[in-house]
Amino acid sequence: MYKMSNNPTSNFQDVPWKHRFFSSMIGFAVNFSRRSDGTINRYIMNLFDFKAPPSQQLFDGVKTSDTVVDATRNLYFRLFLPSLNQDDDVPVIVYFHGGGFAYLSASSIPCDDFCRRLCKKTGAVIISVNYRLAPEHKYPSQYDDGFDVLKFIDDKANTKNLPFNVNLKQCFIAGDSAGGNLAHHMAVKACEYGLRNVKLIGLIAIQPFFGGEERTESETRIVDAPIISVKGTDWLWKAFLPEGSDRNHPACNVFGPKSVHDISRLKFPATMVVVGGFDPMHDWQIRYYEGLKKCGKEACLIEYPHAFHTFYGVPELKETCLLMEAVKGFIERLINLNKEGCS
Repeated sequence: MYKMSNNPTSNFQDVPWKHRFFSSMIGFAVNFSRRSDGTINRYIMNLFDFKAPPSQQLFDGVKTSDTVVDATRNLYFRLFLPSLNQDDDVPVIVYFHGGGFAYLSASSIPCDDFCRRLCKKTGAVIISVNYRLAPEHKYPSQYDDGFDVLKFIDDKANTKNLPFNVNLKQCFIAGDSAGGNLAHHMAVKACEYGLRNVKLIGLIAIQPFFGGEERTESETRIVDAPIISVKGTDWLWKAFLPEGSDRNHPACNVFGPKSVHDISRLKFPATMVVVGGFDPMHDWQIRYYEGLKKCGKEACLIEYPHAFHTFYGVPELKETCLLMEAVKGFIERLINLNKEGCS
């Protein structure tokens, strides 16, 4: 585990200019697209949210395709297939993109690029879910969409596009930012529902989007962080949560005073929680890790003291390389343990 230093500095200074420019452009679009009535001007946002089409041709060692689950909701997933010719079983990662529940999609270039790199690094098949966005579709729309995709791939009749050697018993659920929040709640739903063919053996929460009414130390201290601010997260929670709800809603504060799920009784998957020292949500992510441990669940904490929110979108950063290695190691370890348990 990486620990906080006494006086860390953000690694945003190491970000190449092209990524800085892109981040500034997206930040401008996000701020300019927000209306005073709490809605989003999608026309403006879409001008800056560049999309990557699926590619059946190998691109950087990976092929992609889209599978529609429900056209009426624009619910689909992007499938990432590694080019490695593997004889062994291939694991699956069901991935949920970030964006505060209100922005981006599975086809947005940053999301497509990250999943492509993750697929190449781990050798896993990745199912990247495109879910509905707030505020047009508030809670629980995103959770409903995510779990409908899990049920879709749990039905063997819907897996014809998957490689013959894919192993749904070696399934991981993962996500970044709001996608990390989704990954947690999907794991809870899967434990309670009882999937037939999909077995979740691991959860990867990369800087998960959690919060609460209380202001934490990191929220008050980190006021000039790149990408995200407390004012911005407050706006996103209001856009996502049901009318009249506060940030202690169980979707936001999962181990808070209004929590409705006791995961101590569930067969919850082993979890990796990734946090960054320059993320205003740092303390909420630490509390999430501590909450898992208090419930008796296996959890590991990976902390990068100099990392800002969404650092993993910059492949040139050393922390991104370390994260990819950590995720690969986490997956391999759990697969080996799962094989030993079945032997």
